[in-house]
Amino acid sequence: MDSLYPKKVIEALATVKYAGTKKSIVESDMLVEEPSVGFDRERGVWSTKVVLQFPRDTDPFLKSTVKAAEAAIKYHCGKDVEVEIVAEFKSAPRPTVEKLLPDVENIIAVSSGKGGVGKSTVSANLAIALARLGYRVGLLDCDIFGPSMTKMFGVENIRPYAVKKDGRDLIVPVEKYGVKLLSIGFFVDPNTATLWRGGMATGALKQLIGDADWGPLDYLILDTPPGTSDIHLTLLQTLAITGAVIVSTPQQVALADARKGIDMYQNEKVKVPILGLVENMAWFTPEELPGNRYYIFGKEGCKQLAEEMKLPLLAQIPIVQSICDNGDEGTPSALQAESITGQAFLSLAQSVVTVVRRRNASLPKTKIVETK
Repeated sequence: MDSLYPKKVIEALATVKYAGTKKSIVESDMLVEEPSVGFDRERGVWSTKVVLQFPRDTDPFLKSTVKAAEAAIKYHCGKDVEVEIVAEFKSAPRPTVEKLLPDVENIIAVSSGKGGVGKSTVSANLAIALARLGYRVGLLDCDIFGPSMTKMFGVENIRPYAVKKDGRDLIVPVEKYGVKLLSIGFFVDPNTATLWRGGMATGALKQLIGDADWGPLDYLILDTPPGTSDIHLTLLQTLAITGAVIVSTPQQVALADARKGIDMYQNEKVKVPILGLVENMAWFTPEELPGNRYYIFGKEGCKQLAEEMKLPLLAQIPIVQSICDNGDEGTPSALQAESITGQAFLSLAQSVVTVVRRRNASLPKTKIVETK
């Protein structure tokens, strides 16, 4: 069969009448969210999950509507499509993702306006450094189209399993180096491009957040994709983010995009505090000559931006060959506490702990961004 996508499922559902309103499921606003769509490469089978909201759990038309919806999807989208239809009820409001993470104390978004500035490297090493300081840490790879955390943690061949908890099937994050990790990279072919529309990507991200057994955490680190996209908007609409850490190099072109990233979080409708800036690739230091510094991307550009915007400069991370090697080998630099970069990331973690405590003592909890 041809590719399956949410719009095709919605078109099929538009043919199903709900007897309670004499209108279609779509016209009756019974779709809670855009249908999610997936593809099992091993079996070559498409699947879709549809959430329908009924007035109450005693609705006399519930079973017939669910059966009609399933039949319509198979008729219009393909008889081999695996269909899961979940019924929810207005009398029992849907739990928010925020309530599904009641034991997560602080949610930190690591962000950058530009790709290639080492944001994922900073995210991975920050998470490990926080764990080494004794904190309970989770790391969510939010880059659906370019996940890298499975490689950086050396867990590319591991597949998370699910557990039954409070009647729900929850994904158990993979744990390594004291960090609980989830990434879409665990569930897709690393050699194949992820050709998903925005709705599918955001749906997958919501599952990694809300359908996972994160347990009690002091810090949940969000490794966000570069730029300002619908992924960022989904995070802001789903989670009450404690604060954002902006990563940039000293280069002027990177700093220009860092300003956009800062503006996104400081927007009047968002109001997520900026915890501070990290200047990555601040200088090049040969490991055999640790006292030498070569400013190949410019000198202290991020430091100057932090001073201009009255934001803390949390750390300056040098370029050392081992950062690249350790990332490729799945042994991030923060594991080597005695190294130059290991010390830099430990210092970053300590700075983040300090600014988060200061933020929590002086500011109210961030609210989820509401949509109209």
